[in-house]
Amino acid sequence: MLSLTEKEVDFIASQLLKGNVCFYQIDKKKIHHMPDDEDYFNYDLTEEEEDILDEIEDQPENFAEFTKMEPAQEHQMMQDFIDRKVKERNLAEDLVNALSKPKAATGFKFLIDGTKYKDEWVDYRKGKYCDWVKEQIDSFNYSED
Repeated sequence: MLSLTEKEVDFIASQLLKGNVCFYQIDKKKIHHMPDDEDYFNYDLTEEEEDILDEIEDQPENFAEFTKMEPAQEHQMMQDFIDRKVKERNLAEDLVNALSKPKAATGFKFLIDGTKYKDEWVDYRKGKYCDWVKEQIDSFNYSED
């Protein structure tokens, strides 16, 4: 049964928000992180990262993988933030409009960064990512049973 501390969950959530993928090594209770290869396909892995990937390949049952949210989940999270937190109608409309365009996350971030909601968004997003990490732990535990 995989069980992580709040500090570990918070660390993994922070890494996912930075665009990394995380692997929790069960026997050593250690978190490894590296750039998500979907986002950084030109990134050259370090020797240590290559060793970790080899170890994961050799012993997949000893590692739990944590990945970022899918774009649809990110989009829903931004929409929920608008619905629950943004009180100014004009700003809410601008944010919803940003979500309907290509590069929705970039447009949303650009708009929210210039408002009083910036810090609240950062906290909200981090909290949702901590919940997402816990969901992945539950999924891992369920698949182990």
